[in-house]
Amino acid sequence: MSARPLRLTIAGLVLAPLLVLSLVFGIMLIIGIATGQITVVSPAQLTISAILIYAATLLVLGWTGSSNVRELEALGTLDALTRLPNRSALHVDIERSSQGRDEVAIALIDLDSFKQVNDHYGHVVGDQLIQQCANLLREVCGVEARCYRLGGDEFAAVMAGQAAGTILEGMCRTLIDRLREPLDVGERSISVGASIGLARSTAEVRLCSSEMLRRADVAMYMSKRGGKMRCTWFSESFDRRRERMRAIEDEIREGIAAGEFGLAYQPLVNAVGGRIVAVEALLRWQRRDGKMIGPNVFIPVAEDSGLINTLGLLALRRAVEDAGRWGITLSVNISAAQLRNPEFPIQLGEVLEETGFPAELLELEVTETCLVLDPVVAERALDVIRSFGVRIVLDDFGTGYASIGFLRRFRFEKLKLDRSLVMLAGEDDGSRAMMLSSIAMARALNMSVTAEGVETSEQADMVRAAGCDQIQGWLYYKAMGAQEVDRLIAAQNAPVLPANVTPLMQGKNAGT
Repeated sequence: MSARPLRLTIAGLVLAPLLVLSLVFGIMLIIGIATGQITVVSPAQLTISAILIYAATLLVLGWTGSSNVRELEALGTLDALTRLPNRSALHVDIERSSQGRDEVAIALIDLDSFKQVNDHYGHVVGDQLIQQCANLLREVCGVEARCYRLGGDEFAAVMAGQAAGTILEGMCRTLIDRLREPLDVGERSISVGASIGLARSTAEVRLCSSEMLRRADVAMYMSKRGGKMRCTWFSESFDRRRERMRAIEDEIREGIAAGEFGLAYQPLVNAVGGRIVAVEALLRWQRRDGKMIGPNVFIPVAEDSGLINTLGLLALRRAVEDAGRWGITLSVNISAAQLRNPEFPIQLGEVLEETGFPAELLELEVTETCLVLDPVVAERALDVIRSFGVRIVLDDFGTGYASIGFLRRFRFEKLKLDRSLVMLAGEDDGSRAMMLSSIAMARALNMSVTAEGVETSEQADMVRAAGCDQIQGWLYYKAMGAQEVDRLIAAQNAPVLPANVTPLMQGKNAGT
């Protein structure tokens, strides 16, 4: 059996050294008397001396021990990096503030894009940035609210009093405004944002500290989903939404196992001639009860849960198996979660090798959001993917803030103009000028251009005249099954007969 460690209470930490010193003092006194080095004195004098020495020792060691204990207790409630109170202190403070009738409000603050700082500059710079953010939070909270570091890039602020929630929300908005400017970290200026969730506890509806923190975390998550750099108050509907998302997640798992997910393909045509030159693979989910679930419902849930990696790989493999017989370009959408998955490029290479699909006929479509969330990791993954010969397409261009520098950094082979830009370009001169400048920019960077969402012949004429290479939209083809694409490709590749020769005549000639 291993020896159990000795654990002392605060009183034990003080009394234990006193007992040891008393024993040592007594032994030294006995030795001194026995050797004649100490002259024997009266018992009264000896007793008084012993009491004085013991009392002095008690005072010194008691003061020192209590001071050390207080320091140890303080260290247990402080974050070592920022010297802010930690999670344990937050719970204690909330419970203490909740004893009265005051409103208690909490703000959970999560830094946006902090992982990129660690990846790009290293953890030393990341720690310095955390300290800068802690100082900024202290400055914003002042003496009215108490701030905390909960760990990683997560902070909190707590305030109690009348209208505490309103005042704390104002502080949070001030913090977000301050973070719109880069922070100076050594010789670097680093931009980082914050997503904030707010929750409150009142005398009428008093919540424990754990529940307040949970609600603030849910609200913070909604801030991130809403676009980041914002404050969001907790709502009961958030819990209902999360429960629904968990239910959908379970249904996705069951759907994958039951083979409910399939693919549809929407053709892209050459702007000149209208010939089918590519197809885009679109994931579809039809449950066993026959109900169709839209991608706008299940894709976000799959991304949050990590199931998008399984779904994405399933879609990729099935798409290249279908497209292998068409001999045209295949376009497949990939998500930010897939790009962040270090195994995805390896899995892609395995699929290409196992199916024999030509890498030069495969295009992977990514959105600007995929790349902005984690540009360092995304750039690394795209470099590996390009090494296979696969081309990268920027999808939904015109809905974000992509700059020339952004386009140069990721070196896209194709730009897809979003349907909203195409639609607006047909309605006003400003949007048309924006579309024309986008196409000109793509040309300058050696990118081809596809216009998606084309639904009228006027839109088709406009994007064709503007210089688009390919057109995608309901004017030409809607999404369809693989067998329908088989039929279209077969018809397209059929030999063209002379005007005076009918199929029946050709059959007779062939038989003679």
